[in-house]
Amino acid sequence: MKIILPVAGKGTRLRPHTHTKAKSLVHVAGKTVLEHIVSRLLVLDNIELIFITDENGQQIEAYMKEKFPQVECRYIVQKDRLGPAHAVSLAGPHIHEGDDVLVVFNDTIFVTELNRIPKLCADCDGLIYSKEVEDYQRFGVNVLRDGLIIDMVEKPDTPISKLAQVGLYYLKDGRRFMDYIGATIAAGDTVKGEYYLPAVFMRMIHDGARFRAPELDEWLDCGKPETLLETNRYLLRGRHHTHGEVYNSVLIEPVHIAKGAVVRNSILGPDVSIAPGCVIEEAIIKDSIINANSHAKDSILHYSILGDNVSLIGSPRKMSIGDHSVIVMEG
Repeated sequence: MKIILPVAGKGTRLRPHTHTKAKSLVHVAGKTVLEHIVSRLLVLDNIELIFITDENGQQIEAYMKEKFPQVECRYIVQKDRLGPAHAVSLAGPHIHEGDDVLVVFNDTIFVTELNRIPKLCADCDGLIYSKEVEDYQRFGVNVLRDGLIIDMVEKPDTPISKLAQVGLYYLKDGRRFMDYIGATIAAGDTVKGEYYLPAVFMRMIHDGARFRAPELDEWLDCGKPETLLETNRYLLRGRHHTHGEVYNSVLIEPVHIAKGAVVRNSILGPDVSIAPGCVIEEAIIKDSIINANSHAKDSILHYSILGDNVSLIGSPRKMSIGDHSVIVMEG
């Protein structure tokens, strides 16, 4: 199976955390987003990963060689930002007759059993994974009839469907899929100057292709700071890991402290991830992600994300407060 991973996006919604690194290398729950995704792909047999990158491609390549040296990978640079379908099309020369294709976008971490693909796709041409949502107006949705997709509507005004497309697609005939992307691009079928995959799928459906829309168990958004923290909370459930050094501190589960991190005289948790190389001293931290080699001292952090190599030094206070006082210290 050829697995296409478009990772060329700038990750503007995650700035400043993506100013100097690819958005898929941001940490959540003790791992990078990319590690969470690739680990879920390893249940599949005979895979080749095709990364569509930007100028940060060397970061992705170096990370994959270090973390997943056993996985066959290919790297292609998207020089012109012409949309998701254009990014996927760049893998075309490496998709041959007989290849099946899985397309995985990296804004989200999915929870589903990918080894069920052959069964789910036994009587159709592909799978466009979905998740039922209440705020359907924010997404492109799949419209079904008798279990098959008959239409795709972008940000519908009425609840014609609540099955949001989640950025995970399987095509049984990868070469045919690439040909349809080429036809869509040749026809100039764009939205605001960019090529999108729904136009490709609708072209295929009109020509008789059959697609099902299996639901993910979970769809974990990593595209914005607030959703990254939500995903951190979800992934930490039942995972209280202390691999680093902890001295005279209180840990309120769940907390993930990576090997190489040091925590002293602090209160951490719940829902805190501490990356390798961090030093946490005299701090109170909850519901936060602290990335690699950062130092937090004399600080109180809630709902916070610290990037790599951050130094955050607060100031302890000495107070003498009389009876019946009310002190409000807002940050």
